[in-house]
Amino acid sequence: MKIIALTGGIACGKSTLAEMLHELGAPIVDADEVSRSLTAPGGKALPAIREAFGSEVFQNDQTLNRAALAERVFHDPEQLQKLNNLTHPLIIAQMKSEIERCRESGAPVVVLDVPLLFETGLDRLADETVCVSAPLPVQLRRLMTRNGLTEEQAMTRIRSQMPLSEKEKRADRTVSTDCPLEELRTLMSRLYRQWLEEAQA
Repeated sequence: MKIIALTGGIACGKSTLAEMLHELGAPIVDADEVSRSLTAPGGKALPAIREAFGSEVFQNDQTLNRAALAERVFHDPEQLQKLNNLTHPLIIAQMKSEIERCRESGAPVVVLDVPLLFETGLDRLADETVCVSAPLPVQLRRLMTRNGLTEEQAMTRIRSQMPLSEKEKRADRTVSTDCPLEELRTLMSRLYRQWLEEAQA
């Protein structure tokens, strides 16, 4: 089985590429989905988050107040690090078990969708890493539109991540999404066929 890891900057189009690969037949292991399941009602990460950040990041019904937590961590690198130290080991363990499930089901190619691929060391699980990229003005516009953020808020989120240029340098391959969707679809189709051939070689 060949493991492909997708990463990239926020709002660079990583989810779009993952969706295209899913349509081509690849199972997707999505780190954000895993993270959400760990912080959903009854999730494994909640007790540790409550202990570290207090009840003010929870709603009255005891569910996580994601907006309050985001506000706390995006402006404070130390707080963000504290949250990551709590959640990353849980996310990694869950992703490993999902990869094994894909292996047992006989999938030839599995795609990991991981925003913080290099930061968490999850790139070590992959046979090939792909950085999904877009020029900063495009990234900024997409993020402001998608999340209803001001330019300043959007830039804060972009700056809270590893620089895109660094991710591009570390990745085995970079795919720019600053092009028509059909062009991207053709490229991903070609890449997927190549990965299938390599998996079966």
